[in-house]
Amino acid sequence: QATYEDVNLILRLYEMRREERMRKGRDWFAKNCKPKSMEELMQLIPPGTDDNASFRMVVTYWEMVASFVTSGVLNRDLFFQSGRELVFVYTRLRALIPSIREQYKDPTQMRNLEAVALDFIKWMDTQGPEVYSAFAARIS
Repeated sequence: QATYEDVNLILRLYEMRREERMRKGRDWFAKNCKPKSMEELMQLIPPGTDDNASFRMVVTYWEMVASFVTSGVLNRDLFFQSGRELVFVYTRLRALIPSIREQYKDPTQMRNLEAVALDFIKWMDTQGPEVYSAFAARIS
């Protein structure tokens, strides 16, 4: 059961997404971040660049939000009503997550993001049989 605290947290998270630098990062991610390999990702986000900062900002923001869901701080069902951008980020990086974990020798990289996204995708498909596949095709 969602609470008013869940609603307030979602509103605060929305406000964070509206911060100017975050909006810039989200815009960059949506327009440019479509890597098909680790090599392509590394070329896209060289260390010390604005693009690297944008990538890290977007991914760590959604990892943080996902951690609220996995820990039970944020109601999952309420989040699924408005948090589709998390699935967008996950879908763009899905194939690379194992390589990212291997490269950084960190099996926890994007663990919460992945767990919530996979749950979210299942939820999307309960809303209609091709909801996720159509969404994934649209953003690829």
